[in-house]
Amino acid sequence: MNFFKQLQWRGMIHDFIPGTEDKLKKSLIVGYIGFDPTADSLHIGNLVQIMTLVHFQKCGHKPIILIGGATGMVGDPSGKSKERVLLSEKIINQNIKGIKKQLLKFLDFNCGENSAEIVNNHDWFKDIKILDFIRDIGKYISVNQMMSKDSVKSRLESGISFTEFTYQLIQGYDFYYLFKNKNCIIQLGGSDQWGNIVSGTELIRKKLKGESYALTTPLIKKSDGSKFGKTESGNLWLDSKKTSPYKFYQYWLNSSDADAINFIKIFSLKDKSEIEILIKTHLKNPHLRILQENLARELTIRVHDEESYNNAVQVSRILFGKNTTDEMLNISEKDILDIFEGVPQHEISMNEIINGINIIELLAQKSKIFKSNGEVMRMLRSNAISINKKKVNEHKIINQKDIIGDKYIIIQKGKKNYFLIKLV
Repeated sequence: MNFFKQLQWRGMIHDFIPGTEDKLKKSLIVGYIGFDPTADSLHIGNLVQIMTLVHFQKCGHKPIILIGGATGMVGDPSGKSKERVLLSEKIINQNIKGIKKQLLKFLDFNCGENSAEIVNNHDWFKDIKILDFIRDIGKYISVNQMMSKDSVKSRLESGISFTEFTYQLIQGYDFYYLFKNKNCIIQLGGSDQWGNIVSGTELIRKKLKGESYALTTPLIKKSDGSKFGKTESGNLWLDSKKTSPYKFYQYWLNSSDADAINFIKIFSLKDKSEIEILIKTHLKNPHLRILQENLARELTIRVHDEESYNNAVQVSRILFGKNTTDEMLNISEKDILDIFEGVPQHEISMNEIINGINIIELLAQKSKIFKSNGEVMRMLRSNAISINKKKVNEHKIINQKDIIGDKYIIIQKGKKNYFLIKLV
């Protein structure tokens, strides 16, 4: 299947320049997508563009990944309601290292003529003089064109700096440079990048009399209206230090059925027939969550590794399974903190536990999780309190046998309310 058809059945085409589909039928085409190094890690919102490049390469074409060492110092106004915070060159270089490391997991950089290649636009911008740029490049793009772009129009009321206003011209020059020096004839990207991309095609047409192409993917939305890739704690990152493999795994596992049908087409490397079978099987038995399990497994292994996936599965089974107290006692401190990030923590002295302490005293007087002994008693008698996933009564004595990861005790009130006691 050719690249255009591949994206088409996956629902990954939003817009394209006429002639793009025919051009993509050629055996080897060079195309690129740019990523600005605004952080030292990519997030799952970037996965759509990463997968676009993966499919591009698998269809026999050569992908170029442009990391914006120069554009990252300017800031793209697309999709932003206010001015970005400008980063220093030192931070940008640190971010570039992190992003490069992640991209190596997805693309083949050693497969002959269609090997992936990473470039940094700072390499060609660092020696360009401002007068040369506005004379040789600026005259080919009219202010009228620049003002008509959605990324600019949406900011006219709130304000847009000259710095961000010029971003589309700088990105346009990137396409021009790669067209001229790398034989790159197509730029790919999200639909919010359309204005920036066509600035490049215009520059190529006017300055080089060249023919270039563009294709954009739709912005991914969740079926409930919430933003894809966002959680209560913010972005879902590809770096395990920013987002644990467990949380990454859980995000896909908890996808709604409608989202899972959409996501499996966009993010899986399975072919059309495999995915159609999976969807059909899932719809017959949605309670088995076949699509979610497949998504969570494939993406967690690809972004992290198989060991991280297996660990995430084990921790999930311990946390959400039944009769798991003994297994829970063996969870590591790192896993506890990953799982219970954001859960209220209460510190008490380790000495309080060594000799044993009654559950009522622990919860009401020492940790103050509950306001009074009476409140704890009522909860215990209604069978609503668990210690490390095991229901307890008012006679329970907490001691060293109840400590997890050498310093934690997990308190559960009802089905969803967790508290973490940290022993110091």
